[in-house]
Amino acid sequence: MRQRLPSLSALRAFEAAARLGSFKHAAEELAVTATAISHRIRVLEEDLERPLFVRKVRAVELTADGRILQAAVSSGFHTMAAAIAQLRQPGRATVTLSTTPAFAAKWLVPKLGAFQAAQPDIDLHVHASNAPVDLKAGTVDLAIRYGEGHYPGVTATLLLEDQFAPVVSPTIAPMARRDLSQWSLIHFDWHRPPRVALGWDAWARAAGRQPSELPGGGVRYSEESHAIQAAVAGQGIALVSLLLVEEELRLGLLQVAAEPVLPALSYHLLKSSHHPPSEAVSVVESWLKRISGTTA
Repeated sequence: MRQRLPSLSALRAFEAAARLGSFKHAAEELAVTATAISHRIRVLEEDLERPLFVRKVRAVELTADGRILQAAVSSGFHTMAAAIAQLRQPGRATVTLSTTPAFAAKWLVPKLGAFQAAQPDIDLHVHASNAPVDLKAGTVDLAIRYGEGHYPGVTATLLLEDQFAPVVSPTIAPMARRDLSQWSLIHFDWHRPPRVALGWDAWARAAGRQPSELPGGGVRYSEESHAIQAAVAGQGIALVSLLLVEEELRLGLLQVAAEPVLPALSYHLLKSSHHPPSEAVSVVESWLKRISGTTA
C-alpha cells in the first residue's frame, strides 16, 4: 500500500528551518516569506500531530521529534541531490560515502583535497549524518561508522582504533593542570550512547578519583566537533576522541591535559555484501584503507 507523505514544499521548508535554525533564514533561502515558512511547518506539525520546533524570539530549536524527522529528511534530500547530480553528469563516476558529522569535519574533510587531485574523474559525495543508512538500497556506496564492529548484513573493515583523553588549549593548560576541582568541563551529546563508558565519570574513575572531585556543570554541545572547537578557543577541557584532534595536537592548538587515556571504540568501513562495488567505489575504498593505515 502506498504510504501518504506530507507535501514536498512543507518538508523543504522544515529541512531549511531545521538546518538554519531560523524561519527567516529558511525563507530567504527558499525565496518565500517567513510567514509562508511558518504556515508550511504548522501544517506539517498538524499533519503529524506533534510539535517539531520550540519557537523562541530570534530562533527556533528542534524538539526530539523534530530531530528524528530532520535526520530522515536531510538524508532523503541528500540522496535525491546525489542522484540528480549523477544524471546531469553521466560521464563521471560518483561515489557516495556516509559518515558521522564529527568524523567528516575533523578527520575526513582535511584529506579530501589529496583525493580530488589524485582522482579528478571521481565525484566523491560525503553524506554527513548520525542516522543509519541502508547500504543494500544502493543510494549510499560506503559508510564509516563508530562502534564495536558488529554490523550484520554488511562487509565491515576496521579502519581506525580510537582513544579518548581530556584535551585543553595551551593558553589555559598550566592553570588547568594545577587543580582538578577548578576544571571547566566541556561536554557533548552522544547521538547513540555507546556501551563503553566514555564520559567524565568514567575518566575520573580510571584516574583513581571520585567523579565528585570533578566540578559540576559546564558547557554542553550537540556535536563533538563543536566541543573540540570550544577547547581550542580556551573555553575549558574537553574529553574527546584523540583521532578527531590529531591535527590540533600536531599543530599545538591542543594538549592532553592529564592521564589516563581511555580505550574507546573503532571506526569501520562498511559496504554492501549484496552487490559488487563499482570500480570507482573500489578506488575510494582502497584510498580510505591506505590513509588510515589499514593497507600499505
